[in-house]
Amino acid sequence: EVQLVESGGGLVQAGGSLRLSCAGSGFTFECYAIAWFRQAPGKEREGVSCISSSDGSTYYADSVKGRFTISRDGAKNTVYLQLNNLKPEDTAVYYCNARHVLAQNIYWGQGTQVTVSS
Repeated sequence: EVQLVESGGGLVQAGGSLRLSCAGSGFTFECYAIAWFRQAPGKEREGVSCISSSDGSTYYADSVKGRFTISRDGAKNTVYLQLNNLKPEDTAVYYCNARHVLAQNIYWGQGTQVTVSS
């Protein structure tokens, strides 16, 4: 069974930090690029960051550049998103997405809530 499970969300004050985890199972994790998206109430889902399956190349949306860091642990089939210097506008449900680099397989996690109070 394919699973993509996020964890690590919570309530934090502005300026605080959280580390989100995205754990994959049931598929060849190393063949998938992993991305984090977020969706705030009343807004469209937006891409936050991604990391390649091969050389570890990363991408960040301008809104999080310099504050968020994505990393990958192949031994644990897990991708992390470190969220630092959080702002109230970072409040959203954060979703993990796995996309096969050669095929059309795409998986989504169930999401984890991040709430930043001012």
